Amino acid sequence: MKKKSYSFPSMFEATSEELNFVSKDLINGIQLYDEDQPYILGNLAVSEGLSPNKSINSSPDELDYSLFLKAGILLACQSNNRPLTITTGLPFSTYNIYKKKAEELIRNIETIEYNQGTFSNKARTKLKTTIQKVEILPEMVGNIIGLRVGEENAEGSFFVVSLGYGTCEVVLSTDSGIVHRTAASITGMQYAVDMFMKALSNEYYLGFKTEKQLDMVFRNDYIILNRKKVNIVDLRKRVLERYYEHVISPVLRRSFTDSDFEKADKIYLTGGGALFPELIEAFNVEFSDIATVEVVKNPLTLTSEGYSLNSIMLTGGDKSTAIGLDVGNANTVLTQYESDKYKKDKQESFKPSFT
Repeated sequence: MKKKSYSFPSMFEATSEELNFVSKDLINGIQLYDEDQPYILGNLAVSEGLSPNKSINSSPDELDYSLFLKAGILLACQSNNRPLTITTGLPFSTYNIYKKKAEELIRNIETIEYNQGTFSNKARTKLKTTIQKVEILPEMVGNIIGLRVGEENAEGSFFVVSLGYGTCEVVLSTDSGIVHRTAASITGMQYAVDMFMKALSNEYYLGFKTEKQLDMVFRNDYIILNRKKVNIVDLRKRVLERYYEHVISPVLRRSFTDSDFEKADKIYLTGGGALFPELIEAFNVEFSDIATVEVVKNPLTLTSEGYSLNSIMLTGGDKSTAIGLDVGNANTVLTQYESDKYKKDKQESFKPSFT
């Protein structure tokens, strides 16, 4: 199935002015208004902001969560403002707490006020929205839908490890659904980035750089500090190895038993952490004798792809109104499928619940 995914950093900052002609398009020039206060989001916050940031695992009551939702909906409606069916999600750890609040928040979004002047000669305007259906899933359910119905075409039993920025989640998935006993949420890549930031600050003045800004350079081989190019390869390797040894590995030992590995022999890695060879190697070292470790094809968009497929199911197969919106701690990702065909029977046969 053909699809489009739009991704931007989950970063925002309040600003005192309307920005004009600072980007080439909407995704690079998102400026929204809340109670007449302008905020810059995503790539625009990175380029124009002084200390852009985001709360980790923010609740639906917090401003940043609302702003990123609105930004995703705005992107979905930029070329075709139509009624939307939206699926989004929350980590296992907050799912039962915030599920109803998140659903109510989305249903009550009626207008989105934004500045078109960042990328055109048009003025500040309001977009009227129509939200016809909403479903909130555990994030791992979105991943599993993406794995089983999407490009991976995964079958049988397998383990999933989602290496997100705010949360790392693990679970065993079978044809019958999630094995709830194995589901766990722990601190995510933020743990490693925090160690990285502290180690750098012992030797260099970091100024007003936020943790989120350092996360954006964490994948690079170097960072510019005090007008100097600082190699970070060895430091990144050390903090990632420590993160795996002290955080990830212990929860895997608690969650997955020997009998689980008799049922499943594949571990899928997804999320931003799956892009780091150091972490992939750590998984391979620990599990090489009993399981194959595989990075999914689209680790940054898999969750939103699963959400979008779920929305298609909610509409009875109408992909034109269905979107998946993943409000992540590192990135916000919107996915829309373009094909008229989807694996409806297979999708409905395995969709697990988590309560």
